Order: sequence, then structure tokens, then C-alpha cells
Amino acid sequence: MSPSSSPSSGPHPGAGPGKSPGTGPGLATGSGTSDPSGTPRTSRPGWEPRDPTLRPPGRAASPAPAPRRRRRRGPFRRFLRRLLGALVLGTLLLAGALAAGYLLVEIPPANAAAVAQSNVYLYRDGTPLARDGEVNRESVRLDRIPLALQRAVLAAEERDFATSRAVDPKAMVRAAWNTVTGKGRQSGSTITQQYVKNYYLGQEQTLSRKAKEFFIAIRLGREKSKQDILQGYLNTSYFGRNAYGVQAAARAYYGKDVEQLDTAEGAYLASLLKAPSAYDVTTHPENRAKAVARWHYVLDGMVTEGWLDRTGRAALRFPDPQTARAVSALSGQRGYVVQAVEEYLTSRGIVDEKTLAGGGFRITTTLEPAKQEALAEAVEDRVVSRLDPDRDPADRFVRVGAAAVDPANGRVLAMYGGIDYTRQYVNNATRRDYQVGSTFKPFVFTAAVQSGAQTQQGRPITPATLYDGTNRRPVEGWNGGPYDPANEDDASYGVIPVGTATDLSVNAVYAQMAVDVGPAHVRRTAISLGLPRSTPDLTASPSIALGAATASVLDMATAYATLAAHGRLGAHTLVEDVTRGGERLALPAPRTRQAVTREAADTTTSILRSVVETGTGTAAQTAGRPAAGKTGTAEDDKAAWFAGYTPELATVVALMGQDPETGHQEPLYGALGADRVAGGGAPAEIWGRFTRAALSGTPPRDFELRLMPGVEAGGPASASPVPTTATGNGPEEYVTGEAGPEAAPAPARGPGPDGRNADPGARTAGQGPGGPALPRTAERGTPGDRRDGQ
Repeated sequence: MSPSSSPSSGPHPGAGPGKSPGTGPGLATGSGTSDPSGTPRTSRPGWEPRDPTLRPPGRAASPAPAPRRRRRRGPFRRFLRRLLGALVLGTLLLAGALAAGYLLVEIPPANAAAVAQSNVYLYRDGTPLARDGEVNRESVRLDRIPLALQRAVLAAEERDFATSRAVDPKAMVRAAWNTVTGKGRQSGSTITQQYVKNYYLGQEQTLSRKAKEFFIAIRLGREKSKQDILQGYLNTSYFGRNAYGVQAAARAYYGKDVEQLDTAEGAYLASLLKAPSAYDVTTHPENRAKAVARWHYVLDGMVTEGWLDRTGRAALRFPDPQTARAVSALSGQRGYVVQAVEEYLTSRGIVDEKTLAGGGFRITTTLEPAKQEALAEAVEDRVVSRLDPDRDPADRFVRVGAAAVDPANGRVLAMYGGIDYTRQYVNNATRRDYQVGSTFKPFVFTAAVQSGAQTQQGRPITPATLYDGTNRRPVEGWNGGPYDPANEDDASYGVIPVGTATDLSVNAVYAQMAVDVGPAHVRRTAISLGLPRSTPDLTASPSIALGAATASVLDMATAYATLAAHGRLGAHTLVEDVTRGGERLALPAPRTRQAVTREAADTTTSILRSVVETGTGTAAQTAGRPAAGKTGTAEDDKAAWFAGYTPELATVVALMGQDPETGHQEPLYGALGADRVAGGGAPAEIWGRFTRAALSGTPPRDFELRLMPGVEAGGPASASPVPTTATGNGPEEYVTGEAGPEAAPAPARGPGPDGRNADPGARTAGQGPGGPALPRTAERGTPGDRRDGQ
């Protein structure tokens, strides 16, 4: 019987008197059950619902079931549960760390070493001359790098670079495992990661650096193109031989620009990336087999990737690189050239000093390698090889500077700055602290012809004009203090023509001529010819004629080139082209101007030809072609000069005395085994040897001269204007229209030799019966009694 049909022991709590339970209004009269037909069944009297918690009457209590025993888990299952929890937690932490690292680590600026570049200096023909800076790197655009070289690098380092992600965790794990298990140290880094290490970070092996590399590489892979990353990688990778980047590597291993590399050479450079120094077959021939095997690996990879056909692959042969040369970047003449070019660029505002120091410039100079080598060989032959400080202590003081300029355009074709830039830092070709001596005298004569100057007696100044060459003759017509320069060895020459005075470099004649022309005009003419206005000691006084000014060798070469070019000045230039990052910098447009008249320049050339033919510069005849020039010696023999030119080339050479310890200027007495060093000695010998070599293969040319009126006919000039003396209250007229305020008014004209009344037939010391005796230089006086350089 179900509990709902069990009889109740008492009346229902809700039944009223005289009523049976469940018969109230609105309630059902049954117990809520129904028979199988669905008819409700009425509860029987005395039955009530039974409390299910009570035991039915008459039924014995069943025994309580035994409690279930809980199964104890073993230690292995606990370990698995904990391990699973740790893995889940670790995964969440790792995901959070990766997200935080990606968000927090920014792409930093490039490290200083990665962007440091050399400035590359080239000869005019594009061959390398020098590079400055400690880092041998020249960054190039990707389009300059041959496609075969790009693919060779990919074949060596990451063949699926174009499609792969910036980082490869599997490769990193595999590399770490191989390193730990002794299979060799491996990086597991992609090209992107290697570029990040090279360009943004550094080479230190630390966990923090590896973590930064990882996150920066991910960001870089999202923000930069594959082409940008590959270009950066190729410009920052180290290839050995102190070469950073493919351009420097191409130069270091094959002596050519990267554009000129072929497939075999590119594959060798790519193979160097794994072990730059070890795979250099010239410095480590014992590793040649490994290097060649690596080269084959690279080429085979290119074939596998379809970048090289098998036929082309089979035709390639291992390209042996050139021998490594361990030389200082600025040794020899290179440092002097770099110094001069830097000064040229910065002084003209082409590029400022700070930007130039930042590197990355490719500078093509005007220097020609054959002429540069010829000049160095001439100095070596005529001076350096003859120095013997043990025998001649004065040889310790000898310094040499030289420069050669093309008269047609002002290009500097060769320069010699000293024996070695790493041993003698000062550039002897550009320094401005040694007197130019008598090499200045031609500028005085040029000024005279240019202005139509006259002597104190009103005679035009021509090569045939007579002057008094008496030693210590006081100059006339000068309002300043007394000035009586000495000739060399105190020799007197009496009355001699200007041409002879030039041959013999007679100081007394040219000091007077400077006064006749006007020292201020002489100064202006020298500046017009090419000397800088700022030249030290270029003062408008009679001593200007004797070369007290301290112009540089290069300054003087420019001025003499103007004479060679018939008076047209092409300001000297050392730079042909400048680029940076493929962009060309604007250079000043070459300009030429007529500095002096052609007649003035050519008439000067005519008297300078005589210096080489019969005067103090006969040693220059070794050039083997028509030449014009002038010797010069500084005060106390502290410098000796020869300045000369042919129609094609103007060159100036100077020997200078300087104590290597103190830097003080020293006399050259006794140097090179000679009692005295003169401009007609070693300087002229260097000039002759260099000019002969520099113009070898060029047919000799004679000068095409257009001389001043009257000289062509062999008589005195007659076309010059005749100045007049001051009359009435009008302004005074000077001997020359541009004489300057310190010149004296023109004196009364009178017959007699120019400068003073003297007997033309009288002979003084140094003269023969018919005039001057054999050539005898007059450009030096007694060392202790000269006021200025001569």
C-alpha cells in the first residue's frame, strides 16, 4: 500500500463537526487519486496521508547501510594535478609577460656604433684615396647592392626571409639545445633579430639583451618592410678586415664598389657572415677548405631556391680575394689630403664641421693618382732618401710641402703634405707660417706691367728697364722709414735690366720696383692672382717685394697657375663631387676671371723663362720642356722655394726647417750635406723630376705669349701713360695710379739709370767687363742683417 492510501489514526485538522474530511465547499471529495479509467477515487473513511519519515507499523527496521569509504588518490595523480595547474598558470603568466613586453618595449634609436660611418675620399678617377674615422663603413641603398649578392646572403642566413616571421621560437629553442648539448654555439636568430642586435642594441650575451632583441624584432617586423630590414642588415653586418657593411667589404676584399661584384664574389662575402675572420682565406689559409665549403653551401642554396640555375652554378669558380693590407687609414699622404679637403669644404660653407664629422660622405677629389704618386716619388728621391740626421743634424729639421695645379681650371692635381701624416701632423702644403721669399718678386713685376707703372725717373717698367742693383742701396720715394735690403752674400750688381735682376733675384732692384709700383698695388695684384687677403705679413711696404708674406705652398701654386693661364684666375679647387646617402651636395660653380691683363701675365712669364734657362732655376730644366719659374729663400734660410710652371701644369715646392720636438722654425744650414739650402737646389730638382713624370706622354708645348707693347720689338715700352707732377691746387699724381697713400709723389724726370744716378759702365762686385758675370743668386743676404724674408 502506498503512503497516500494508508489509514489515518484521527480526524483531518481542517474537518468541521458532522462532516467527513474533504467535503467542504469548493474542495474535491476524494484523495486526489483516480482509478485506471481516470475517475477520481474517494478516500476511504479513516485514511489520511502518511508521513513518509515514519516506519510503517508492523515492519521491522532494516539495518542502516554501511558508510561508503572515500578512495585515496595516489601521489602521481596529485603531481599531475599540480603540474596541470602550474602549466595553466605559467601559460597565463607567459601570455601576460609577452603582452606586457610587446607594449612596454619600444624600438630604440640606433646605437652610436651602428650609424657611425667613415667619410670616403676618392681620387678623381673614382679609385679610393682615404677614409677617415675608426669605423670602416659606407652605407648604401639596397638598389645599389646586386640582387645576386642579396640572394646569396639569404641563402646563407635565412632562405625563407621573405615569408618568415621576425622571430623564430623553434629555431631559438633548437639553437639553445644544440649549444647546451655541445653541438656548437648557435644563435637561432633571424635576419631581423641580427639586424636589431647590430643596429639597436649591442653584441653582449645577456638575457636582458636577448629579451629586448626578441620584442624589438617583433615590433620591427610589423612596422618596417622586409626591404628596409635587409638593407639595414647588409649595411651593419661585420665582414672582417674592419669592414662593416657590404660596400666596405667589397672594397676590402676585392678593391671595387659593391655594384661591381659578380655572383661568385657576392657568395664569398655572404659566406663570411658566419665566421668573418676565420673564413678570410688570405689571412687564414689553413681554413681555406672550410671557407670554400661554405661558399659551395651558399651557391647550392641559391640553386635550391631557384635563384641560380645549375649551369651557371657549375661555371663559377672560387674568387680569391686580394691580400689584406694592414695600413692606417690616414698614414702617408692620405691624412694630409683629408685635412686639406675638410678645410676646403668647411671654409666655403659646403658642409659644416659637425655634419662632416658625422660621416657618411663620399667625396671625390680633383687629385690624380698618377700625379700624386709621381710627386711623392720625386720628394723621396731628391730629399727623403738623402736625409741622414746622424751625419747632418740639420736633416732632423727638413720638411717638404708641394702642390700642383691645373692652370686651365684651378684643379689641384697633386699634393705633398709631409713624410707621413701619422708622424708629422701639420700639412706643409697648406700651412701659412713660412716666408715665401723671392718667389713673390714676379707679382711685383706683374703689378708694374698691369698698372703701367714707371720708375722714379718716369720710365716705363719693362724687362729691359735699368735699375741699380747695388747692395744695401736705400729705396727712394718711400715716405716710411729707411729701407736698404741686402743682396745675397752682400753682392752688388750695379745697373742691370729687370730681366737680369729677376734671373739673379736681386733684392735691391725689386725693393725699389715695389716702391715705384706702389706697395698697396703690389698687394692688390698678389691677391688678384690668387693669394688670400688674410695672408699673414702681406703688408703694403717695400719689404713686400722680398717675400715676407707667409702664403702657403698651395696659395702660391694657385697664383703661379694664374700666370700660366695668361692672367685668368681659376680659384683652386680640391673637390670634384660630394654625395651623402645618394644625395649630391651643391658645390660652388667654377668661375674664372681675368685677374690681370694677358700682357702683364705673359710678360712676367717671359722673364721667368729666363730664370730657368740661365738664372737661379736651371735645375728645373730636367723637366725636359719649356718652363718658367722663380727660386726663393726665407729669412735665415728657414725655407727654400721653387715655384714654376709649364703651359699645362703649375707646381710649387718648398723645403722648411722645423724642430720636431719644439715645433720652432730652424735654419737649414748644413741640411742634405750642403752648406746652405737654396730654392735652386732640392726644390727645383723635385719640381723638374715631378713635372717630367706628371706630363709623361704629353707632347711638350711652348708658351704662346702676348707681351707688353715695345717688348716684342726689343725696345723699351712706349705705350705706357706718362704721369705728371702735381700742379696748382689739384690732387697729386703718383708714379702709378694705384700706388697707394704711402708712395711718394713723382719726382722730376731726369736722365740716368733708374732709381739713382750711376755710371752705366761702372762695374761693381759680381760684374764682368760687359755687364753681370756668371749667374749668381742674390736672393739671400747675411743672415744676421736682414729685416725680411728674401
